Amino acid sequence: MSNYTKIVVGTDGSKSSMLAVERAAAIAAAFDAELVIGCAYYESKEDANKTLRQDSVTVLGDDPAQENLNKAKVEAEKVGAKKIVTAIKPGTPVEALMAIVTEHDADLLVVGNRGINSLTGRLLGSVPADVARQSNCDVMIVHTVTS
Repeated sequence: MSNYTKIVVGTDGSKSSMLAVERAAAIAAAFDAELVIGCAYYESKEDANKTLRQDSVTVLGDDPAQENLNKAKVEAEKVGAKKIVTAIKPGTPVEALMAIVTEHDADLLVVGNRGINSLTGRLLGSVPADVARQSNCDVMIVHTVTS
């Protein structure tokens, strides 16, 4: 197994995404890696409405995104992560996560499985499936949603 040095995890503030943050934080703690917690947001309702897929919580504006990151950072610290960085990006969750992975030269991306087994996810794709296809680093899909 590789020795991960930079781990990216996405959060939208949901319970599911916090489970992914906890798993990523535990891995970061085990490898003494930097944990980058990212949150995507839409700049306007019009931007949010343009997306066909609704498999993640819609974060409208950078203030709610920052609140999500603050909560996620606290959870990551509880699990033992020491080196934590946060990143906010406008756009879809997939676009934002891919940009954060690239900017931070991450070697692991952790996401929850929300949307992967839904009808919409099967027809239009899901955040976990799309990032797994697009990512240049390892991707861990954490089992955070049972149905």
